[in-house]
Amino acid sequence: MEMTWPGRSEGRRFTSFRLWNTKGKKHHELHPTKHSNRMSGRRASSSSSKDGRDFSALPYELIMIIGVSLSHPNLRAASLACKSWYEALRPLRQAMLYMRWGKRFKHGRGGVQPNMDKALDAFLKGAALGSTMAMVDAGLIYWERGLKDKALALYQKAADLGDLAGKCNLGISYLQVEPPNPKEAVKWLYHASNEGHTRAQYQLALCLHHGRGVDRNIKEAARWYLKAADGGYVRAMYNVSLCYKFEEGLARSHRQARKWMKRAADRGHSKAQYEHGLALFSEGEKIKAVVYLELATRGGESASAHVKDVILQQLSETSRDDVMLLVDQWRALPSSS
Repeated sequence: MEMTWPGRSEGRRFTSFRLWNTKGKKHHELHPTKHSNRMSGRRASSSSSKDGRDFSALPYELIMIIGVSLSHPNLRAASLACKSWYEALRPLRQAMLYMRWGKRFKHGRGGVQPNMDKALDAFLKGAALGSTMAMVDAGLIYWERGLKDKALALYQKAADLGDLAGKCNLGISYLQVEPPNPKEAVKWLYHASNEGHTRAQYQLALCLHHGRGVDRNIKEAARWYLKAADGGYVRAMYNVSLCYKFEEGLARSHRQARKWMKRAADRGHSKAQYEHGLALFSEGEKIKAVVYLELATRGGESASAHVKDVILQQLSETSRDDVMLLVDQWRALPSSS
């Protein structure tokens, strides 16, 4: 189970890589005809490397390993390198089409009704063609259905092919299966964390914080919280603030604690919004305090409602209306979580 500070659980357990937007695509763009493939083939065979290197000499297996890590635009670009690359990457291009349809059926996009069975079928077809993203998404559905062995097998395959989301999800899965395998979880979380995956960095920090699968090391936990926070992971921002506030692995710093708490609050972390609102109220910033406290209340922080109501009674009717307008217009800043 995913936790923030000791004893707290938030948000979805798993995520997969985000894909391109298929909205507005026509049917023939998702299912290329033989004619369009022949045209692409001529473009691919006519292209050559400017520096004279023969990319076609690379082994097929190596081209596939390179291809599984590419986004859709980059996969298309790589397919134009030479004829052999075009042919070698053909299965992955087809896998991308299955991924599109899987996303459509999973989320009910592109004019189709949500259908998890069809989504799973599409993801599995993409996985069979070598797409690690499809492996992760199929694993998500299996996990949500309680078929954890099948999910683990797909995460393992994606992780072995170098997919960071696969490594992260594999690590989290080992923490949640029965019986759990914390040491194996930490191993995979380290793999993904060292390659910059912020969710894995956050999960690794939790393991270090609690001594789960690894010796407890608060200083090392704080280091990984900070890496994840620097990468935009909101829950890590909140924990970094607490580390600075309570001198947990980081030197006590009110300024740094305040900075990271505000960053988490501005990105939608309801607990951070509550605590930042309290800090503003203690400094006499009533209007700003009510904005954050109302946001926290709407985010499910029940303790925030009472404080907010007390402050509202001290404001004029016009000020109360202005505050609610600010809250309604508020939008969270982007984050990686």
